[in-house]
Amino acid sequence: MKKILGYAAIAGLIALGASCTQEKKLPIYGDKEVKITKDANGNEKIDTIYKTIPDFKFLNQDSVEVTQDAFKDKVYVADFFFTSCSTICPIMHRNMKTIFDKYKDNKEVMFLSHTIDFKYDKPSVLKKYAQKLGADVPQWQFLYGSKEEVYKLAEKDYLVAVQEDSSATDGYIHQGWLVLIDKHKRIRGAYDGTKTEEVEKLKNDMDVLLAEKD
Repeated sequence: MKKILGYAAIAGLIALGASCTQEKKLPIYGDKEVKITKDANGNEKIDTIYKTIPDFKFLNQDSVEVTQDAFKDKVYVADFFFTSCSTICPIMHRNMKTIFDKYKDNKEVMFLSHTIDFKYDKPSVLKKYAQKLGADVPQWQFLYGSKEEVYKLAEKDYLVAVQEDSSATDGYIHQGWLVLIDKHKRIRGAYDGTKTEEVEKLKNDMDVLLAEKD
């Protein structure tokens, strides 16, 4: 619950600070660190270092090793799901597909879906899932990895709660966030992928992010 409230709280505080600026910009989520550095002339300046998505290495739906290099200088949408999910995942990915269709073939945009089912969702299973969804293309990567690596990435870095739970309907519990990442690997938004209005907001925010000047 703390993670769910965290996105809204951080966004609200940043929005207050950004309201005085003319250029529309999205908030930056996650922890930040303020550092004092010196420029070439020896003058001190304050730099704000924001949390970024760390390096990773997983197999995709083609059993090809994929690292964060594939997303270098890209705006991308990430989510966590599993192929046998009968609750929120089908809704999330139907909605995510509409985003994909809007930005299909846009070389600045990619999509990334991490499976949390480390037992069943091997690359061959992800391949069939991607084909059925109509998204088996390099622009949308479906990635498989170990429980330890994927769950840590979800909760610590993307701020998305995931959990294996034998009492749950399909054996897993997870949040349906679609997380928007900028070209500098920073979180710029999180949207409920099961709600049409949230997905429409994500599309609008992606346009804003793509128009942002570094």
